Amino acid sequence: MLAVADKGNARRPAGQDLEASSPDRIRNVVLVGPAGSGKTTLVEALLASAGAVPRAGSVRDGTTVTDFEDAEKAHGRSISLAVAPVVHEGIKINLIDTPGYADFVGELRAGLRAADCALFVIAANEDIDAGTRAIWRECADVSMPRAVVVTKLDQARAHYEELLAQAQAAFGEKVVPVVEPVRSGEEVTAVARLLAPDGNPDLRGPLIEAVIEESEDEGLMDRYLGGEEIAEDVLVADLERAVARATFFPVLPVCAMTGVGCTEVLDLATRGFPSPSEHPSPEVFHPEGKPADPVTCDPAGPLVAEVVKTTSDPYVGRLSLVRVFSGTLTAEQPVHVSGHSAAFFGDGSTHEDHDEDEKVGGLSHPFGRTQLGTTTVVAGDIAAVARLTRAETGDTLSAIDTPRVLKPWSLPEPLLPVAVVARSKADEDKLSQALGRLAAEDPSLRVENNPETHQLVLWTMGEAHSQVLLERLAERYSVNVDEVPVVVPLRETFGGSAKGKGRHVKQSGGHGQYAVCDIEVEPLPQGGGFEFVDKVVGGSVPRQFIPSVEKGVRAQMERGVRNGYPVVDLRVTLTDGKSHAVDSSDMAFQTAGALALREAAAATSISMLEPLDTVTVVVPDELVGPAMSDLSARRGRLLGTDKVGEDRTAIRAEVPQTELVRFAVDLRSATHGAGTFTRTFARYEPMPEEVGRTVTPRES
Repeated sequence: MLAVADKGNARRPAGQDLEASSPDRIRNVVLVGPAGSGKTTLVEALLASAGAVPRAGSVRDGTTVTDFEDAEKAHGRSISLAVAPVVHEGIKINLIDTPGYADFVGELRAGLRAADCALFVIAANEDIDAGTRAIWRECADVSMPRAVVVTKLDQARAHYEELLAQAQAAFGEKVVPVVEPVRSGEEVTAVARLLAPDGNPDLRGPLIEAVIEESEDEGLMDRYLGGEEIAEDVLVADLERAVARATFFPVLPVCAMTGVGCTEVLDLATRGFPSPSEHPSPEVFHPEGKPADPVTCDPAGPLVAEVVKTTSDPYVGRLSLVRVFSGTLTAEQPVHVSGHSAAFFGDGSTHEDHDEDEKVGGLSHPFGRTQLGTTTVVAGDIAAVARLTRAETGDTLSAIDTPRVLKPWSLPEPLLPVAVVARSKADEDKLSQALGRLAAEDPSLRVENNPETHQLVLWTMGEAHSQVLLERLAERYSVNVDEVPVVVPLRETFGGSAKGKGRHVKQSGGHGQYAVCDIEVEPLPQGGGFEFVDKVVGGSVPRQFIPSVEKGVRAQMERGVRNGYPVVDLRVTLTDGKSHAVDSSDMAFQTAGALALREAAAATSISMLEPLDTVTVVVPDELVGPAMSDLSARRGRLLGTDKVGEDRTAIRAEVPQTELVRFAVDLRSATHGAGTFTRTFARYEPMPEEVGRTVTPRES
């Protein structure tokens, strides 16, 4: 989380002027990579190399700048986006540290939105995982400049050359090392520039050819092939232009614990990565949904900024991490806050559309937990904003007289449902507000009050995500909940025609109750709904009580007749009945109608209906067979397959929702994170009789 106060133990940058006067003096660099690859350690090393923090054992003693949440220390992994700016050669570099664990992809996507370029951090003692490959493809789709940083060269089982080959196979031939590690025995003591005249000739030649191939100088290759020695400064300039255009992707080895290679990474960020003014801004709309003129990264332009992260503290309030895309943000400035994710994402979004005018509170440069106060933030920079009470993650800040909305960044759908109940009445009273705050912070959380099952369901990205959410409920908001089994909204339907008599007669002194009704029931085709037919003759049921019978039948259908699930697709015909001049009443005939339906249900078979989802599972080609077998084992009906890119396949199937409750966890485990899926409701179908017999009755 973004800290809301410096409690005395936060670390502050030494000798760093974080005020950026123009977008050209800013670089926004996001670090991405799998959990355990060393992103947080690399951030700490880069800060130390620039003199912002001491190189003492902050990584070992758990006091890094960007891992500061109690949950991060408890779980031993990053779970939140954090920003740490550093100044190198007069350029402010906002280092955006993101979690590597798949459950916290919402934080990763926010980091990608705030950045203009990416460092892919990969450990030399691990292989390149599926999640890293997927993020590389996403960055390629939007032409984001990228570089690869190889860490943990000093660890056991480090295999730098093998990993380099993996990276080139996974990311393409334009992934090329620009420096190489220099070893003294097993220890990496330095890195050597490959473009230098004395660089390793085996690697220098391919690097020069790759740089020249991306050069805008068409005669450079002829000069090189003709034997001319190309000056290093010419090659470096061409390399930096190719990096900025996202057509060349340098590889840099780093030993973060000793700082070896960190200066080269900082040099790349300042010289090769683009400034915010060179990176396209997101699409801009008017609040009513019409496209607006694009914005440019101009401090003198109209204000357009976006909340990329929100944190709430029950004592201090809300703090917003904001990326400014246009204009200049100042302290105490009135702004328009627009949130229109529902307009872009549809009804599935927890975040309702909203428009508010607010006043910006204090501004600060975030440095992990620490907030360093400022008064002005120019286009291209990232800042923390206090006291925006209505702003949520993904909202747009703009000028009050020219309100704008940035199209929200895309997020995968949360697919792991977790049903919870408040532990006490006091918890129940606070639960709704606490969940609202969590949802405002985290767009990857969807909160559902299911009207059919009457359950409160948190749709999450995975088990770790749900665990962190429940911990935040308890620790931040003192709200304790218990997990309960997720109830899938089943249906009941009559298997055949039947008759039923409802008799509700009570004579116990004073005003009694008297109602008798006879009904016939018959099932309707699937989707037929409910029909109520009146065939009473002779006034055996007075006209004013016929609607009462129907109301009682409908109420019993909602409560179910076998397992407590709603009854559907039924025609009920009222054929006869009896009444009493004094004791008959609306409530008496409602009760009789319900009793009649229950008696009819006892006289025939009742079938269970279950919801089916259309599921699309995307897996690597080598996992297609196991994935199809798993879907079949879940009673899935396979519909077909389609190729996705060069090495993945999409499998389409219809699967009962009862079999999908834990599918998000099971698929990730079975495919080591390489498999993904989406689901949409298809229809209801009869549940197999042997499965229906195992259904647990629903509590009323």
